[in-house]
Amino acid sequence: MAATLIDGRAVARDVKERIAVKTAEMIAWGITPHLAVVLVGENPASQVYVRNKENACIKAGIRSTVIRLDEDCTQQTLEDTVKKLNDDESVHGILVQLPLPKHLDEASVLRLIDPDKDVDGFHAMNSGRLMNGQPAFVPCTPLGVMELLKAYDIDPNGKRAVVIGRSNIVGKPMAMLLLAANATVTICHSRTQNLAEITRDADILVAAVGRANFVKADMVKPGAAVIDVGINRVDGKLVGDVDFDAVSEVAGHITPVPGGVGQMTIAMLLCNTLDAAAKRGR
Repeated sequence: MAATLIDGRAVARDVKERIAVKTAEMIAWGITPHLAVVLVGENPASQVYVRNKENACIKAGIRSTVIRLDEDCTQQTLEDTVKKLNDDESVHGILVQLPLPKHLDEASVLRLIDPDKDVDGFHAMNSGRLMNGQPAFVPCTPLGVMELLKAYDIDPNGKRAVVIGRSNIVGKPMAMLLLAANATVTICHSRTQNLAEITRDADILVAAVGRANFVKADMVKPGAAVIDVGINRVDGKLVGDVDFDAVSEVAGHITPVPGGVGQMTIAMLLCNTLDAAAKRGR
């Protein structure tokens, strides 16, 4: 029996509609949520991502400002830009679009962002808050995964969850969110031995490894929820980290690529921006 398809587009649309309602209420209270995005250079993918974020903000009623810096801008110019946004009381959320040009120190720039405006959830203070179970801004992709699980009544409580990937952006925060939801969590990575034996024990399997079609059907427990975070381009086509056709015959639920987790990332960015505005407005 084929797996139930987790429709990220539909869930993201519902989230954005709720955000638009809440934004209108906030504006009526005299607070206009405001997201500022810093874009350095002409990276084509980054240009698309920023345009999509800007359009999503406009549709939700959130004010959007994009600060465009030249490809060869200095570290000082970039850091001064972030500091000005930190000091701007009208700005509630700050996002520095990654990747940055190679001559710029990405870690240094991210450390400068006010943690209370860090709607990407990349600041070490927010990572620490998440680790300690305190309220924090969480990276948007793993937050979106949790929203998808909720939408399809997939409760991590008491379940075994396996996350393939240990990045600071997806793997580690994903594991912390699942742990907070009372799952028993295992993180796997490039040095993990007997990987398939571990993944076959997962009720919830999250693939965030960055390798096309890496997860095969024999790595999946029958009936498991398989969440594919990967975005890979193969012969001009977008594919995930999961061998979708084969795994969908084994899994109970599965996300497609495209149309799955990727749809949720911008939706959760809007959620984080709204939360930042609400906290500032109190």
